[in-house]
Amino acid sequence: MTTDTVERFLAALDPEHREAVGARPREEQEDLAAAWEQELETDDELDTLDELSPPAAEAEAARRVMDRGNE
Repeated sequence: MTTDTVERFLAALDPEHREAVGARPREEQEDLAAAWEQELETDDELDTLDELSPPAAEAEAARRVMDRGNE
């Protein structure tokens, strides 16, 4: 398992977003990954999901970060 936040974030994304984010500059990827980590740390709903399925919680947090970027 990788400890690189950007790699973990990319792995949590759906394939379409993974490709799009992977094509962005590293700095933008790091910003998105930081927002993803913040989402995971601060959302109590994701804490509950994380107890049941950590990959599902990571995927949901990634979806939320990407949705915010499209608003």
